[in-house]
Amino acid sequence: MMNRRSALSRIMAGLPAGWAGACYASDAPETPDVRFGIIALTDCAPIVMAHETGMFKKFGIRSVISKEASWAVIRDKLSLGENQATHMLFGMPFASTMGLLGSPVKPMVIPWLINRNGQAITLAAGYKGIQSAKELKPAVDKAKAAGKPMTFAMTFPPGTHAMWMRYWLASGGINPDKDATLITIPPPQMVANMKIGKMDGFCVGEPWNLRAISDGIGFTVTSTQKIWPDHPEKACAFTEEFAGKNPKTVKAVLKALHLASVELDKMSNRPVAAEIISRPAYINCPKEIILDRLQGKYDYGNGVKEQDPNYMIFSSRNCNMPAKTFGHWWLSQFRRWGMVKSGLDYKKTVDRVMMPGIFAEAMKELGVVPDMADMKPAKLMDSVFDPKDAERYARSFAVHNINA
Repeated sequence: MMNRRSALSRIMAGLPAGWAGACYASDAPETPDVRFGIIALTDCAPIVMAHETGMFKKFGIRSVISKEASWAVIRDKLSLGENQATHMLFGMPFASTMGLLGSPVKPMVIPWLINRNGQAITLAAGYKGIQSAKELKPAVDKAKAAGKPMTFAMTFPPGTHAMWMRYWLASGGINPDKDATLITIPPPQMVANMKIGKMDGFCVGEPWNLRAISDGIGFTVTSTQKIWPDHPEKACAFTEEFAGKNPKTVKAVLKALHLASVELDKMSNRPVAAEIISRPAYINCPKEIILDRLQGKYDYGNGVKEQDPNYMIFSSRNCNMPAKTFGHWWLSQFRRWGMVKSGLDYKKTVDRVMMPGIFAEAMKELGVVPDMADMKPAKLMDSVFDPKDAERYARSFAVHNINA
């Protein structure tokens, strides 16, 4: 394995034109001390690598990484100002801004998408042979009729894993709220809880799906990129208040994340990244379990193996642009599952949370020209989403919980 120092030096190569060895003089952050919350998931990599390779420091940010126990802790520490920036499930800033699903009202913003793709749904080993939610439905119906509904876990009610699990189950005619039981389990605890028989399936980020296969307790029935290729996943989020008072700090963070993300998308750098994020301070998992799916090598644990072209990305294909399309889709799912009543102002809410303008400013200062086209239709496994008519989309599904 390559020497760590030489590996980090290589990752730091290719800094932008005009580099002066510190931060850009006009961009000195208002708040140089930034504490970043993360959860033990592979997609924390850009934040960890920007910290480990000194990229935050180069833009005047003195970074500290704080591994948190759950997404609720991530939310609360950001809300209270204990952390100034955070690794966060895409839907969470919306829930906090709107005060949904037990979230105290605390407006949050998304100026950066950390990654696309790379999550999965795991079923317990006893269901091997099942390939779709439609094939799972007879077992779900039988368990419900017996008064012992099947249990599925996700990581936080308004988050990405909850929505992928809901969407997949509903694709087979299963209402996740009426035909089964949904529970919340923090990502690092998924495998342990499946081992003791607490759930029949779960949706989580890596490396915990592959860990379930490695431990012989489950198999991957689908990856989330098969539900929606290049779907949004984690965001780098800030409170609205912090971002408003510290625009240069936010842009400095985004610049460092850009450099880290570009390097992470070079496959030659992923072994180094896997070794670093595998450490106890971050994920605390064997690096081999992280690396396979980080390289797109998918062994589903049911005899199926493939090289998936839609593996987790951190920079490619305009990954980081906080497109408002995604915000409209998320609100449509809040409506679909009865989390928001009628009268939702999609545009007002999305415009408050999604911050493509800050993203564009930060990239311009780096000399990067991203694709800022937005509000484009998105193709999912069994639907096409038009962000200009999100309410119609929410009501178009046979399985939903819309009452008003």
